[in-house]
Amino acid sequence: MMEKMNGLEVFVHVAQTRSFIATGRVKGISSSAVSKSISRLEERLGVRLFQRSTRSVSLTSEGEVFLERCHRIFGEIQAAEDELSAMTEQPRGRLRVGLPLAGGLMLPMISQFMERYPQIELDLDFSDRLSDVIEDGMDVVIRGGELSDSRLISRRLGSFQLCIVGSPDYFKHQGTPTSPEDLFGHSCLHYRHPNSGKIAQWPLQYAVTRGGIQAVPLTLTCSSLEVLLYMVKKGRGIACLPDYSVKDALATGEVEPILNNDMTHTTTFHMLWPSTRQMTPKVRVFVDYMAEVFSDYLVKNQK
Repeated sequence: MMEKMNGLEVFVHVAQTRSFIATGRVKGISSSAVSKSISRLEERLGVRLFQRSTRSVSLTSEGEVFLERCHRIFGEIQAAEDELSAMTEQPRGRLRVGLPLAGGLMLPMISQFMERYPQIELDLDFSDRLSDVIEDGMDVVIRGGELSDSRLISRRLGSFQLCIVGSPDYFKHQGTPTSPEDLFGHSCLHYRHPNSGKIAQWPLQYAVTRGGIQAVPLTLTCSSLEVLLYMVKKGRGIACLPDYSVKDALATGEVEPILNNDMTHTTTFHMLWPSTRQMTPKVRVFVDYMAEVFSDYLVKNQK
């Protein structure tokens, strides 16, 4: 039975990642072991669950039906664990927490939570997807931006703003933009959302247009805020970054803000958890703790 359950877990991970290699990394096994596990499962069921090619893995129609049933199975297991956990007064057990890819801000808070609740085993996952709350069995996630999933309960944590920054050396040699239109003459470094592949827009009050199309020059794009800040410090260009991520660099004078009066957007962090699950003690204490310390910590990091 345990072998069958492990096979189902491997199947669900492959269905979500569309990759034997990525699943192997998550499960701590080789991609060939993942392939053998799927082959054994298909042989036992007598159907093909995936269409495989050298470049991609996709679910068959039978695989889609089986995946839905697997979600129900693991959902029932999670519900059973939650009910048992709720019977105990002391928060304990494994807590799966989804943090945004730019989650470095929260690590000190997570560390303090571990000290306060040593009997809770944290399993941290860094992603910007919302689907992982339900599909990947997350207990609670923290996300920024607009929320629209009715299957989730949310609780507001705090807000941050985006700011455009560059290094003093860059501005000395390239000049300092004084209006959004001046950006066309500069090297602009952009953040790309890893999951969607979309480039994050700079929330300028007045649209930067060329030929009637809103645009900011693309000198570099990457999916890491840390890399963008590094490039800005090295004078490779200017970037639009969350205020908390550039606090230290602003304090030391490594970067300088520009166009503050032209920025309009504020983003809010929320905690989310499934509305269909009973709130267990381990989830409750995490939600309450983060709500208690997050706003103060965010304010400190914006000063």
